[in-house]
Amino acid sequence: MNSLKRRTLFCLLCGAAVSAVSCGVANAQDRTSVKIGYAVSKSGANATGAGITTIPNYKLWVKEVNDAGGLTLPDGKRLPVEVVEYDDRSSAEDAVRFTERLASQDKVDFILPPWGTGFNLAVAPLYDRFGYPQLAVTGVTDKAPDFAARWKKSFWMLGGGHDYANALADVLKAARDAGQINDKVAVISVADGFGIDLIKAARPALKEAGFTLAYDKTYPVGTSDFAALVNEAAASGADSFIAFSYPPDSFAVTKQAQTARYNPKVFYVGVGGAFPIFPKVSDGKQEGVISIGGVDGSSDRIEDYFKRHEAFIGTKPDSWASAITYASLEMLAQSIQRVGLDRAAVAGELSAGSFDTVIGPVKLEDNQLRQLWWAGQWQGERFVAIAPAERPGAAKPLVPKPQW
Repeated sequence: MNSLKRRTLFCLLCGAAVSAVSCGVANAQDRTSVKIGYAVSKSGANATGAGITTIPNYKLWVKEVNDAGGLTLPDGKRLPVEVVEYDDRSSAEDAVRFTERLASQDKVDFILPPWGTGFNLAVAPLYDRFGYPQLAVTGVTDKAPDFAARWKKSFWMLGGGHDYANALADVLKAARDAGQINDKVAVISVADGFGIDLIKAARPALKEAGFTLAYDKTYPVGTSDFAALVNEAAASGADSFIAFSYPPDSFAVTKQAQTARYNPKVFYVGVGGAFPIFPKVSDGKQEGVISIGGVDGSSDRIEDYFKRHEAFIGTKPDSWASAITYASLEMLAQSIQRVGLDRAAVAGELSAGSFDTVIGPVKLEDNQLRQLWWAGQWQGERFVAIAPAERPGAAKPLVPKPQW
C-alpha cells in the first residue's frame, strides 16, 4: 500500500471514529427519559404479596421521581422515568420470559426485580447475562453470600432464613426463661425455597435454645385448607405455634386458628403477618401476633414514608419489605446521580457506596443488606419491631398473646 492510500485510509478511519463518538454524545444528549422495566405478579398466587410490597413502591417511587423532574444525572440534568411493565402471572417461566424481553427487545436501562425468593432466583442468571444490577429485595435465602459472589451485580436485601429463625428462637427463649411459655413448639412450613430455608434454620436454632419440636410438618405450595395442620398443632401441647408461610397461607392459617379457637401463647405467621390488611384478616384481633420483619416505630423517616405511601396508594405499606423496597430504589437513584446510566458503574456504586434512605443510612456488606429487623409484633394498631432486642427502636414483646 503506497503512502497516499495509507493517508487516505487513516483519514477515513479517523472520520469514522469521530462520527461514532459524536453520535454517541448526541444520543446521550438527545435522550429524553430513563427506561425502567419490571415483570411482577399482578395476577395469580403471588399477586397479594407483590400488590402490597412491590408494585405500590415502584409506582410511588416513579411518581415522586418524575414529580421532582426525573432522575438526576452526574451533570445535573434530570430525565423522567419511562416504565415498561409486564404481569408475570405468578409464573416463574413468565418472569424469565418477560425479563429476557425487557433486556433484549425493550432494551430498558434498568430492570426492577420480581416479588418473591423463587422468582428472584429464577431471573438472576438473566440479570447477570445481560449485565443488569439486580436489587433482590424480596429474596430471603441463606445462600445470599454465594449468590452475590456468583452474580456480582446482584444485591440481596432481606437476609437469610437463619437470621429470622435465630431471632425468633431468641424471642421464644426469653419468654420461656421468664416463665411465660413452655419448651414445646409446633411448626408448619411451605415446601418451597423460602419455607425450606426457614425450617432448616429453625430446627437447630430452636434445639440449641432448649426447645422441643412437638409438631413439624411441611405443606405444598397452593394449600388452602389448613384445618388438619392447625388441629394437629393444637393437640401437640406446644405453647408456641410457628408458620413459615406465604401471604395467602398466613391469612388462611389465622382464620383457621380462630375458627378452631386455637390460642397458643405465641402465634407466629410468615409473610403477610406484617401486611396492613392483617388486622382486617384477623377480624381486628391482631394484638400479639408475631411475624417476620418489622419497622422502627419511632423513626420520623418511616412515619413520613408511611404517610406518603398511604396518600398516593390509598393504603399503608407493609411493615417489613415495603420500606426496604423503597430504600433500594433510592439507592438506585443516588447511584445514577453519582455515576450516570452505565449499568456496570451503577452496580459498582451500589456495592461500594453509602446511601441515605427511608430506613436510614445504608451501606451494603458484600452486596447484602444486614441491618434488618428480624421479627415484629402487632401491638395496638401498629406492627413494631421486636428483634434484635438490643437494637435501638425495638419494642418489648407481648407474651402471651391475648386470646382471639
